Amino acid sequence: MFERFTKDARAVVLGAVGHAERLEAEAVEEQHMLLALLDREASRASFALTSLGLAGRRESVQRALAEARRRGGLSRADTDALSGLGIDVSAIVSRVEEAHGEGALEAAHGNTKGHGKGDGNDSGRGKGWWSGLVGGRRPFARGAKDVLTESLRMALAQQDRHIGDEHLLLALAARPGVPSEVLADHGVTYVALRRVLYGGGQAKAG
Repeated sequence: MFERFTKDARAVVLGAVGHAERLEAEAVEEQHMLLALLDREASRASFALTSLGLAGRRESVQRALAEARRRGGLSRADTDALSGLGIDVSAIVSRVEEAHGEGALEAAHGNTKGHGKGDGNDSGRGKGWWSGLVGGRRPFARGAKDVLTESLRMALAQQDRHIGDEHLLLALAARPGVPSEVLADHGVTYVALRRVLYGGGQAKAG
């Protein structure tokens, strides 16, 4: 599948690996892909993000992602659902950090082994088609692998022959979780992206 990726899409995947390494994460996650997308210039994804006003707001996005990592990777929707069950995530985070230091849950979340376990054969380094892109430097967490797969569906739905960084961005925005939540908080939704990229789904922009 990696042969379908454009130069920009491959740069995003490699950039995500780099962000995972800098954050000392055991696996590449969806948040790392979002950070890599924010690095892009003169690409379809960067055009869409700029059109929707995200240019110049990188620090705000980074803060939001860091706060989610501090919660152990829970989205706001997750914390609201737990609150409905009487579980105060903020209080738990405070107690854990009092006992183990600031960022304790972030460290536990980022260094958890075996992202993607469950299928029994894809949690090791360099396994899967994406190893052709990253050379086995970091395994991909289940969510990140799902984004890569979903990007193919996005491309096929538009009858695009290749997978570009815009398809990766669309896949991130379409999936529930921290990245899509952070994007939406900054005015970048799946619907808005489709409108910018494809004119509301009628014709491809540019």
